[in-house]
Amino acid sequence: MVQSHFKGVLPALVTPFRDGEVDEKAFVALVERQIAGGVHGLVPVGTTGETSTLSHEEHKRVVELCVKTTAGRVPVIAGAGSNSTDEAIELAAHAKAVGADACLVVTPYYNRPSQEGMYQHYKAINDAVELPVFVYNVPGRTGVDISNDTLARLAKLPNIVGIKDATGDLTRISLQRLTCGPDWIMLTGDDPTALGYMAHGGHGVISVTSNVAPDACAAFMNACMQGQWETGLYWQDRLVRLHKALFLDSSPAPTKFALAQLGLCLEDVRLPIVPCAEAVRPTILAAMREAGL
Repeated sequence: MVQSHFKGVLPALVTPFRDGEVDEKAFVALVERQIAGGVHGLVPVGTTGETSTLSHEEHKRVVELCVKTTAGRVPVIAGAGSNSTDEAIELAAHAKAVGADACLVVTPYYNRPSQEGMYQHYKAINDAVELPVFVYNVPGRTGVDISNDTLARLAKLPNIVGIKDATGDLTRISLQRLTCGPDWIMLTGDDPTALGYMAHGGHGVISVTSNVAPDACAAFMNACMQGQWETGLYWQDRLVRLHKALFLDSSPAPTKFALAQLGLCLEDVRLPIVPCAEAVRPTILAAMREAGL
């Protein structure tokens, strides 16, 4: 298995808001809570961080704040995705400039490029910025699905180091591991199937649930990384209802509701996301209790 410091559980951090602005004090406290809980890295301004409704200035500030607060204790993979290649290069360059350890670049959304278009998109970022890049494949949101063949081509580029796979499709992992080579880093973006992903040779999870339960998610991933599958299954059973509950309404509204119940931030989200529906709140609370919160 590849030896990398990009492994384990890496929370896809929410961006807390107060009075319509980024709540920097709450964000810093969330980062500190994650590190205290034993996570192995941090991922600011991804989908869960509501990056699509942050201004460029807010996006960059959150990355800077995450890097500064973390102070090298764990690696930071900064979100830097866009469906404009020039904009993705700009965000990746900023991530490098402020000291992020890598960047996470989603496949271009809405304009639906071909496999060749996606290859050229990532190649342009690879050529422009000397920073490790993770491809983020989430076809349910972007409308495109990057193939293993295209990933195998990208894996030959020096700065394209791995993937966040949010497809939930466990059948592609073993083939991807074989086609992309032994240095390819495979992170899942799907909490419920992370146990299977790790068993197929994955290296970690970029986790939504860790926002709410960092200690439990870290214990789960430590067990998986050590091949302690019985312990991993114990944590899977304890967390699986919470994994599912956090997507009962548009993400990250349920996650922010859960964090608000713990007194960690407000549940404020930005339109077009709205606070999670009253009907799903009892299920989220029950799942939190089952996870030991």
